[in-house]
Amino acid sequence: MAEKCCACSAAPKLIFACSGAADVGAIADQAARKLTREGAGKMFCLAGVGGRVSGIMKTTEAASKVLAIDGCPLACAKHCLEEAGFKDFAYLQLADLGMVKGNTGCSDATVAQAAEAGAKLLA
Repeated sequence: MAEKCCACSAAPKLIFACSGAADVGAIADQAARKLTREGAGKMFCLAGVGGRVSGIMKTTEAASKVLAIDGCPLACAKHCLEEAGFKDFAYLQLADLGMVKGNTGCSDATVAQAAEAGAKLLA
């Protein structure tokens, strides 16, 4: 039996960010938080996807759009989503914006640059 859903509100746009220990991980995390504050989407729990938490998986499956933001080329956020079975998502790799792990400080400017690129992918 198909589940009923309410058509009175749109499915959420979810943002999953690397929150790694490096500077670019901090930028990815803060960009996702900035996008959430600005209403572009809702930051969601990447660890919950990695742990296959039922409610988080269902919410992610129901999302109208998903954005993964990775700080470095290891692509941990992307791989977490793919390993959990998600294939259709927008992807932002901060290295593509010229940010280099260990050489790019987490500042208002770098967070704004990443958030701007993320907003375009969520639009």
